[in-house]
Amino acid sequence: MPLLISPSRRKLLTHALAGAGAMSLLPFPSAAGPQAPSAGKTPSIPKLPTGDIHDFDFFVGNWSSVNRRLKKRWVGSTDWDVFPNTVRCESRMGGIVNIDEVVFPTKGWSGMTVRTFSIEKRQWSLYWINSRTGELFPPVVGGFTGDHGEFYGDDTDDGRPIKVVFHWTRLGPDAARWEQSFSLDGKAWEKNWVVEHSRVKG
Repeated sequence: MPLLISPSRRKLLTHALAGAGAMSLLPFPSAAGPQAPSAGKTPSIPKLPTGDIHDFDFFVGNWSSVNRRLKKRWVGSTDWDVFPNTVRCESRMGGIVNIDEVVFPTKGWSGMTVRTFSIEKRQWSLYWINSRTGELFPPVVGGFTGDHGEFYGDDTDDGRPIKVVFHWTRLGPDAARWEQSFSLDGKAWEKNWVVEHSRVKG
């Protein structure tokens, strides 16, 4: 799913792939809140989550989704923009690649997620590209434990370096939730985007 950040801060695919293994490791997020970094404090650094090649098998197929996205970040806003999207997801190359195409009919643009699984590291790297810029976003990296997936990465927002986390939750065979949160310091997190997915049957 997308991060709405200007294309000037996007990296080329080759650079992103090369840097994925060396990206900064992030702490697990606590309660969301638009707080500034704590001066002189360094967050504890756990290992990035690992996963399995079948982590995203559940998402293969067609989905109808409802988005809730903060209209303003970093200001403590509770004003959400609500809008729909559709998703078609496919598995490729024996499962080591998972792709989905997302269409936002009320927004006039679309996007694609490319997920690649490192057999050696047992981790997924998730890349996003949208139709408005054609630029590849930096990856988030991680995996699933049971029905919950966590994926971490580094990016920028309005010129500021940020930490990013995606949370995926499998809710049975026909429902799933995706959440995105940003942090300035890896300690205090603000949830800014939630998507509820429902499988389209038939």
